[in-house]
Amino acid sequence: MDYFKQFKNTYLVGFWKPTPAVIALGVLAAYYFGITGTYWAVTGEFTRWGGHILQFAGVDISNWGYYKIMKMDGNSLTRIDGVMIIGMFAGCIAAAFWGNNVKLRMPASKIRIAQALIGGIIAGFGARLGMGCNLASLFTGIPQFSLHAWFFTLAMIIGVYLAVKVTALSFFQSKIKLQKVSCSKDLQKDKQQVKSLFTIGSFVFIAMIIWALYLIFIANSMKLGIAMLFGAAFGLLIAKAQICFTSAFRDIFTTGRSELAVAIVIGMAVSTIGVFSYIMMGAPPKIMWAGPNAIIGGLLFGFGIVLAGGCECGWMYRAVEGQVHFWIVGIGNVIGATLLAFTWDSFSVSLATSWPKINLLESFGQYGGLFMNYIFLFLLFLLILKLERNYRFKLQNKGN
Repeated sequence: MDYFKQFKNTYLVGFWKPTPAVIALGVLAAYYFGITGTYWAVTGEFTRWGGHILQFAGVDISNWGYYKIMKMDGNSLTRIDGVMIIGMFAGCIAAAFWGNNVKLRMPASKIRIAQALIGGIIAGFGARLGMGCNLASLFTGIPQFSLHAWFFTLAMIIGVYLAVKVTALSFFQSKIKLQKVSCSKDLQKDKQQVKSLFTIGSFVFIAMIIWALYLIFIANSMKLGIAMLFGAAFGLLIAKAQICFTSAFRDIFTTGRSELAVAIVIGMAVSTIGVFSYIMMGAPPKIMWAGPNAIIGGLLFGFGIVLAGGCECGWMYRAVEGQVHFWIVGIGNVIGATLLAFTWDSFSVSLATSWPKINLLESFGQYGGLFMNYIFLFLLFLLILKLERNYRFKLQNKGN
């Protein structure tokens, strides 16, 4: 019993270290690609959600070019991306309830509500314009050897920087007045509530596993069941380690902290060799257009996630923790992605589809492309360290 209690407190109740968690995500993402044939991504399914809502409202989307690309076949219970996201939410819910980290929290101000909605819309629009968010056009897109992901990533960092400058304006600063207290106050915990929440988290997690096993062994939907299990692992990792790509890159410009951004680079480096192995065995990589859409989409996405306060991964686990602000961010993401689908046909040729899909493995040869991807990752690592050093240098000069 003591061993289980120690395991429970360390791994189920407590938070996990972010760097090992991100590396684990990189390993899992590679296996996910090899087993399911697609990469870990979320905004594509959010776009389909918007499409289904339009269909329910009586809108005919059959001739919309973007939904032809996204393939609206089936629903979230029959698509790999759909059940994977269900698994992610189950993993996030389990993590939040196990850790007694669930409490309804309203946005601090009307400005924050506007930031959540507008930022979410901009991020959702930008993600789908760039054919992926912080996952498909960054964390899992770069290991696919798609040049568009590098365009998107660099543009996203610029977008993050611009948003940091904008949100630092007095208009966006909290108007809440801080109160001085005479002494600290111990946090009170309701032991019965903690126990109940842990039970609920366990129930959700077990139910998800049963569902996945049903898909695998009874419904004969191996890929769907496996996708759900992977989704649960993804959700657990991002929630228990509090992994947010917004924080990873924003913190470089606001606090000079680069630990999480560096961990993301390491995670991509680990994932790259795994994906490469599957490609060598015949699995086709996911390559997207390396056009202005990737650059503009990256800029919009980077700006939007900082304005909103969270990326596609970040808002998911924070929403199930009861933070209403991130419910609004998620709604904004779906709206933004749907707006992109609505406007896609008016600019798709000039910004995206007339541009080449550049695969580094084809451009530089198989091992040459692998080498180039690692060179680019090393340069990204140096860029992150340079940005961190610049922040600390400016901070030091202010202090002198």
